[in-house]
Amino acid sequence: MASSERYAQLATAIAQAGLDLYLVPMVDEFQGEYIPAYAARLPYITGFTGSAGMGVFHAAADTGKKHALFVDGRYTLQAPGEVNGEHITVVNSGDTGLADWLIANAPAGARIGFDPWLITEQQREGWSKATANHSIQWVPIRGNLVDGIWPDQPTPPAGAVQLHPLALAGQSYAEKRGTLLANMGKQKAQALVLTQSDSINWLLNIRGDDVPYNPLLLAHMLLQADGSATLYTHPHTFTAEVSEYLAAERVTVMALAEVFSDAIALPAGTIMLDPAATAHGWFALAQSKGCDVIRAEDPAQLPKALKNTAELEGIRAAHLRDGLALVRFLHWFDTQASNGKFPDELTVVERLEQFRAMDASYRGPSFATIAGSGPNGAIVHYRADTKSNRRTRAGELFLLDSGGQYADGTTDVTRTLFVSSPAGGAPAPQVREIFTRVLKGHITLGAASFPAGTSGVQMDVLARHALWSAGLDYDHGTGHGVGAYLCVHEGPQRISKRGSAMALQPGMVISNEPGYYAAGQFGIRIESLVAVTPRGTMADGKPMLGFETLTLAPIDARLIDVALLSMDERNWLNAYHRRVYEAHAPQLDDKVLKWLAQATRAI
Repeated sequence: MASSERYAQLATAIAQAGLDLYLVPMVDEFQGEYIPAYAARLPYITGFTGSAGMGVFHAAADTGKKHALFVDGRYTLQAPGEVNGEHITVVNSGDTGLADWLIANAPAGARIGFDPWLITEQQREGWSKATANHSIQWVPIRGNLVDGIWPDQPTPPAGAVQLHPLALAGQSYAEKRGTLLANMGKQKAQALVLTQSDSINWLLNIRGDDVPYNPLLLAHMLLQADGSATLYTHPHTFTAEVSEYLAAERVTVMALAEVFSDAIALPAGTIMLDPAATAHGWFALAQSKGCDVIRAEDPAQLPKALKNTAELEGIRAAHLRDGLALVRFLHWFDTQASNGKFPDELTVVERLEQFRAMDASYRGPSFATIAGSGPNGAIVHYRADTKSNRRTRAGELFLLDSGGQYADGTTDVTRTLFVSSPAGGAPAPQVREIFTRVLKGHITLGAASFPAGTSGVQMDVLARHALWSAGLDYDHGTGHGVGAYLCVHEGPQRISKRGSAMALQPGMVISNEPGYYAAGQFGIRIESLVAVTPRGTMADGKPMLGFETLTLAPIDARLIDVALLSMDERNWLNAYHRRVYEAHAPQLDDKVLKWLAQATRAI
């Protein structure tokens, strides 16, 4: 929890800048999910540690007013326990939007300041339009105000950079660049700016180490119509191999500070920028250089999402090895409880990491493991620490959401576990019913066939129907895209009530993760990754698609009310568990194999 002194210092800086309020988002210049330590400005001010949020802070003259922290449904339980409630109010962004809050709380003629390199053009335009009739002024401020009051702010990262082998990438940089140049040609653009680091790492076939969990070199990139490119990043020392590779591909490396200082020379003519992903600073820079802006989606996002044959083979192989680690862990977890030994959450996280690290291709977790015992499982994006660490207890649920980065793929899997005891015992009937309804949604979505052109927002109801029938729901999306040894959360595809219109297409990898959360009691989520695959044709010849389940880990049958499953659902689960058993049996010793046979038995 941050000190009141930091709130006061920021409020003074806001007033000195001639502002009434100032925005502090949980992002860096690259708009990625994970931010390096120097960009953790919102945690520095508030103490909030979630992956997404927006702080709105008043100037010193308005000390009687509370600042605001906007979070989504994942963090409405977590945030109030982390921030200083005397100074800041937590607002559910799903209930109250930023613009609506400002209209209700900002003074007449308010000047709202923001860092132009942390706010996308789409955000700025949306807020400006929504508040246009309320005399609110949006003011870009050079130099971040939080940086000015952060005396020991960390320096930008300079992690190692490696080449991603062509055998795993499946396409060379030249081939991928050709796709983007063709797109630019259709748009008649002289240049393209990419600011999403996963796009750039995918395009160049490189991987970095600048942020936790995602193997990224943080960078912006300017690609010109002649095929040459400039990579803008914080100072790094590249190996000779990487430097020679970039030089051979006509990629020049320059300091990102050159962009922020407006020192770079942009090519004359038209330049492509993605308003949804690119900071307002780039749009202002292009305007100042006399460029005509073509507003277009990042053209690397869709081809990156459409995994090629080599990438899919690597992803399947990674999931096979990840599943083996999970089976060994689940055997350990169940054996501990059966012997009356109940590990705490941090021990679970450590032990799971040890099982994954047995694989030579393991590169680390793909996100911070969510290991929630009992009521902690109801916190959707819970992260155990020394203060919250809770021991497992017999008869309770344990929610475990984790993933691994492997040289050939990225995994993400959630299993909800029943904590047994030497005396046995069974889950409460209500818990079994809710778990089974979550499972029904997981199966219905995973088994679905659908026409080509169907979007994730159209598919979302399949995962929720069984819960809705009982008056239950969950406040998060059902599925997010996953990269190929890249980001565990990627677009443009997703499955959500508020999803995009992007059609699901063959080669996309996406999660299937319905859940339910009873605050203060338990959390339930079942998550596997799936790949979109062809599945025959409709009567009119239109292609049909379906899902191939990639994750290979048992689902806890002790939590299932079999009477609630249809025969088709039972058959799906039994077939899935046969796959799990057959995939891992050859690598297991007798004790673990015996446990797996029981865990995957037909129901």
